[in-house]
Amino acid sequence: MNKEQEKYLYQYLSSLTEEERKKYNSFSADYFCSDEENASICAALILCGKKTATCSMKYWYESGLEFMPKENHLQVVTNWNGKPTSIIEIIDVSECKFSDVSPEFAIAEGEGNKSLEWWREAHWKFFSKECSDQGLEPSKDMMLVLEKFKVVYS
Repeated sequence: MNKEQEKYLYQYLSSLTEEERKKYNSFSADYFCSDEENASICAALILCGKKTATCSMKYWYESGLEFMPKENHLQVVTNWNGKPTSIIEIIDVSECKFSDVSPEFAIAEGEGNKSLEWWREAHWKFFSKECSDQGLEPSKDMMLVLEKFKVVYS
């Protein structure tokens, strides 16, 4: 987390009571997606409350390349260039197969036309590229980590 992101997080934390602050014990800062255009789209969707969920391949956490998300984690959401746009709190973490993602989760992701069909097509392309980059074979049975979150500061 850079100085600007730390300052943004501190502004939020200092607005809370000491008791409220105690529930948070992990923090990060990052953008969503893997390109500038989609990072901007996701940051805007989060800020206006249309995007309240995200997911990743479980592989990233099993391999140790990323830390497993957990409830009460605060993330400073940034644009592609690292500028803070909001802070989200993870409120639920679960796992499921790619093929078992629900229509409700696709809606919560808030992207595209919010249909499960759109979600599957877009995410299959995204995860297939990630798999290829890691020398893995994409599968409808690949496990995903699903996160639900809420904006707590903007």
